[in-house]
Amino acid sequence: MWKIALVYGVVSGTIVILSMMLGILTSGGESFWSSEIFGYLIMLIALSMIFVGIRKYRDSELGGVIRFFPALGLGLAISVIAGFIYVFVWELYLISSEYRFIAEYAAGVIEARKAEGLSGAALDTLIADMEQLTDNYAKPWFRWPMTFLEIFPVGLLISLISAALLRNPKLLPANR
Repeated sequence: MWKIALVYGVVSGTIVILSMMLGILTSGGESFWSSEIFGYLIMLIALSMIFVGIRKYRDSELGGVIRFFPALGLGLAISVIAGFIYVFVWELYLISSEYRFIAEYAAGVIEARKAEGLSGAALDTLIADMEQLTDNYAKPWFRWPMTFLEIFPVGLLISLISAALLRNPKLLPANR
């Protein structure tokens, strides 16, 4: 089971991070919101490897039958491995970009809200919040869990759905 978790976790994490880095490098900073939607879509596609990994384990190791909790555990293991890869490579990206991401993100949020007409005390509050976020993001113990929590809920959701579906041995049965 651990070999399958490792293989499919590495594949998922690699697909996510390569796709996102390609998106960052080719977008040139255009439209943050569309890239966020693109990022979660990529996560969803890459983490579909959870379904594939659980099915592989069910069919090759367990004779075509798996219970919900073992399937969920395998899915979560794949998610955690993919999440660790995501955090590690994101850190490498931040180092290579001299940690510009959060300052650019905060400035983008402020400018977008100004364009929507935000002003006065509400704008001052937003600016203070973005400064606090920027300060916190400089701390690894804040940044690492935050980065992990970008990808893990997607993996959790796919793990739950995959475990629920694949506990039925009639769904995509093993070829005999």
